[in-house]
Amino acid sequence: MKSFSRLMVPALAMAALMGSQLVQARELPDFTQLVKDSAPAVVNIATTTEIQRSSGPVFRGPNGEEMPEFFKRFFGDQLPGPGRGGVEKRSSLGSGFIISDDGYIMTNAHVIDGADEVMVRLNDRRELKAQVVGEDKKTDIALLKVKAEDLPTLPMGDSDALEVGEWVAAIGSPFGFDHSVTAGIVSAIDRTLPSDAYVPFIQTDVAINPGNSGGPLFDLDGDVVGINSQIYTRSGGFMGVSFAIPINVAMDVADKLKTDGRVDRGWLGVVIQPVSKDLAESFGLDRARGALIADLDPDGPAAAAGLKSGDIITAVDGKAVESSAYLPRMVGASSPGDSLKLSILRDGKSQTLTAKVGHWPGSEQVHAGKASDDKQGLGVAVAELDKASLNELNLDHGVRVMEVDPQGVAAEAGISAGDVLVELNQQPLTSVQALRDVVAKLPTNRPVSLRLVRNGRPLYIALRMRADSDK
Repeated sequence: MKSFSRLMVPALAMAALMGSQLVQARELPDFTQLVKDSAPAVVNIATTTEIQRSSGPVFRGPNGEEMPEFFKRFFGDQLPGPGRGGVEKRSSLGSGFIISDDGYIMTNAHVIDGADEVMVRLNDRRELKAQVVGEDKKTDIALLKVKAEDLPTLPMGDSDALEVGEWVAAIGSPFGFDHSVTAGIVSAIDRTLPSDAYVPFIQTDVAINPGNSGGPLFDLDGDVVGINSQIYTRSGGFMGVSFAIPINVAMDVADKLKTDGRVDRGWLGVVIQPVSKDLAESFGLDRARGALIADLDPDGPAAAAGLKSGDIITAVDGKAVESSAYLPRMVGASSPGDSLKLSILRDGKSQTLTAKVGHWPGSEQVHAGKASDDKQGLGVAVAELDKASLNELNLDHGVRVMEVDPQGVAAEAGISAGDVLVELNQQPLTSVQALRDVVAKLPTNRPVSLRLVRNGRPLYIALRMRADSDK
């Protein structure tokens, strides 16, 4: 009987352990239904970019990458790759998802940046040419439009309600493998990355690889809570740390891109730095917090409001600036012309100043209307460029395309949002009104030349006005 009792103890312990494991297994999330419901609205995005190829020999490695210059000194002309001059087409892949049944698609700006052609492949294998409605590089958001109706869409969640430890899942096309599903948990929220001051990233341990960029991040309810954007890696592949753009941020940007073709952010004109513990003590601050003004534009809004170098901004409109990383987001969320109440610490004393937010330098401040509202003429919304933008492009004049009507003449000719129109029918486009005047005199059903700048490269294209176009 004693020996039987001895056997029963480990048996009962094993049964308890197995029962515990079964309970844990039952508690693990099942993403099956989520994937079935969501996959039809996740798309693959393929881009093509034309690159001017060097006329000299180009040295290539085993994977086609260009080899360093020092190899040429050792090998002379014995190892040249295909280096003949001309145009080389390069392709890349990414992901995206449908946000409206009439064809609006969200993705990352870096997925389509610089692309000459953007193709979207739907879950039913249809391939559609996409028009870039607009992109915002500061948040890495791009909005695309395809000609289609009754498309499946994804429900949007509330990224502000996300908590650390929640399960999340991603669907995308890593390395071109369509509709791959990975899952993990939220590792942290409100992460700030050095090169992305305007995004409070969601950090997860969901496996993200090249091709996942622009794809959706879901919560357990199947709602989109983020857009997969970046990974932290030392190997080039996934290492357990990935970052997603909160969907609340992304949708705000997408709405502005849809209505205006751009995001016009507020600007204070200050150079800021973090407040360390020692700096806080030296300035008479109770703890390390706020944004220390290291320098400021003498002609900027902050200087006009009376701010000075050495001031520490501790709050904006009553909201605490816990670190210097918070300030760009707070100011960037405002619009030019808004007034912000800035709580500052100066000479150990607190005070409040009011600053009228300005336009971000180089942003276009004149908009010619929305293409969706004006389908006459070329079917574009354009904006005049300030001197800083023209100098950057090495141009004397030109107008930037902010939005393109997918049904219009411009779309047929291949004009994209972001293009800078310089000359039409050999007439200089010095302003929005100049464009209107030239368009009004264009012949119909006969091609005319259009000179533009795309991604810093000059380009000529031909467009043909329709006989039924009301100019």
